[in-house]
Amino acid sequence: MAKQNVAEQFVDILVRAGVKRLYGVVGDSLNPVVDAIRRTKAIDWIQVRHEETAAFAAGAEAQITGSLAACAGSCGPGNLHLINGLYDAHRSMAPVLALASHIPSSEIGLGYFQETHPDQLFRECSHYSELISSPKQMPRLVQTAIQHAVGRSGVSVVSLPGDVASEPAPEKAAETALVTSRPSVRPGDTEIDKLAAMIDEADKVTLFCGSGTAGAHAEVMAFAEKIKSPVGHALRGKEWIQYDNPYDVGMSGLLGYGAAYEATHECDLLILLGTDFPYNAFLPDDVKIAQVDVRPENLGRRSKLDLAVWGDVRETLRCLTPRVSPKSNRRFLDKMLKKHADALEGVIKAYTRKVDKHVPIHPEYVASVLDDLAADDAVFTVDTGMCNVWAARYLSPNGKRRIIGSFSHGSMANALPQAIGAQFIDRKRQVVSMSGDGGFSMLMGDFLTLVQYDLPVKVVLFNNSSLGMVELEMLVAGLPSYGTTNHNPDFAAVARACGAYGVRVEKPKQLAGALKDAFSHKGPALVDIVTDPNALSIPPKISSEMVTGFALSASKIVLDGGVGRMVQMARSNLRNVPRL
Repeated sequence: MAKQNVAEQFVDILVRAGVKRLYGVVGDSLNPVVDAIRRTKAIDWIQVRHEETAAFAAGAEAQITGSLAACAGSCGPGNLHLINGLYDAHRSMAPVLALASHIPSSEIGLGYFQETHPDQLFRECSHYSELISSPKQMPRLVQTAIQHAVGRSGVSVVSLPGDVASEPAPEKAAETALVTSRPSVRPGDTEIDKLAAMIDEADKVTLFCGSGTAGAHAEVMAFAEKIKSPVGHALRGKEWIQYDNPYDVGMSGLLGYGAAYEATHECDLLILLGTDFPYNAFLPDDVKIAQVDVRPENLGRRSKLDLAVWGDVRETLRCLTPRVSPKSNRRFLDKMLKKHADALEGVIKAYTRKVDKHVPIHPEYVASVLDDLAADDAVFTVDTGMCNVWAARYLSPNGKRRIIGSFSHGSMANALPQAIGAQFIDRKRQVVSMSGDGGFSMLMGDFLTLVQYDLPVKVVLFNNSSLGMVELEMLVAGLPSYGTTNHNPDFAAVARACGAYGVRVEKPKQLAGALKDAFSHKGPALVDIVTDPNALSIPPKISSEMVTGFALSASKIVLDGGVGRMVQMARSNLRNVPRL
């Protein structure tokens, strides 16, 4: 039996760690690893057209499965293209291992062709970034990288010169067990008792939930019922906490709706559950705040805390709920539920008024029809910008759907490549890319990846021929819009030229039929929908101090206030609320 080389050993470790695919673009320094994959049935090489797509796809796969995913780029420019997608994966807490292949080891530091220093370049977007300069570092360095990615939920980067990858690996030692899942983290009794005491002392408690409530829906609902608390959420908490939630008061932040803002400001005690909500201007500074988070570095960095609790949400609530005294007074909860319903009633007309006649098509109407027609277990990937608003306000979570976006990093062009990673996991599951024309055209080349692998991703393209969010920023700053107009082709014709299904929609009456036909098509499909770029209204509770970060960094204006099916949920929650 021939002795393994370093590349083959690297691939074997990936397989043992449960990695199914390596996304990337081939290149000379990467060739030994790609060849090792060619000869290994347990892992597939996924050829994309741009390395940024590879990193986004791996990040989406990791977010959906909760398991390690991987991507790769060749030396210099090749692996540099990974960096934006890796930033997104890292900030989304997605366990991703990136292979940055490198120039010949004898040339490092001598200004060689395509020379960069990837072990240094990726440090800011990773928990671990190291160079393999000798075969003797294998397999321990790769195992260490994997354990950083999985154990700390983020990115690890291994830099590997092509010549080192071709060298004989060290004699195979006993295989070290790999960390492939994270443990539950339970707070100490002292912190749990302190939090229970704060809750018992407070008359009005509000819960504000983020992505850290994943897997804790039942525990949050039981806790909210016991203490009669309204439950608001951040955008990344929407898919985990909004469904089957009789305590729902909506979302806070620049894309927010409903009564979440009021509930967080009118309570005696605000409890932040699994959220690193970045917009501190939306958080109160005159109420007591407790925060529960599995990452201790998140505690207190957005607001001044009265109590910091280190632990994951589910385990914390399992310990906490039995220790708090039940509350019987629902007045605060019912008041917030009524405010929430009233707020939604006031904006629902935005997407129901003359929608069958309005041309260009109301984008909020598109989102509402999409929500109705998409599968109950669909995966939505959402472009940054306008599409974030449509997803936040119109997609209805149900415990089975997933909503993936660049919600922390805020990158353009994320939806299509994330859809690629999501679809490779399960070809039978419906995956919908909610793309803006700006984001889609930025990485449009990887639509060819859908065709090449016959991935049945459905691209729903909100085409307003502009960079809409940027126009909003300029508008509020008193500047004329400049450099924001896109001269677009007929994207449906482009899709057909690529060998996919493509249809263009310019009238509202065409919309439902076009979406149904695309969803029933067995392969990749694109629905190019010409939408109205002028869908604006002023949201409640926005001040100039609040408008920082994300794509609305200079704006007091958020897109239309329509809220889709959420108004029905709010009405349902009001059935048992007495008149106030």
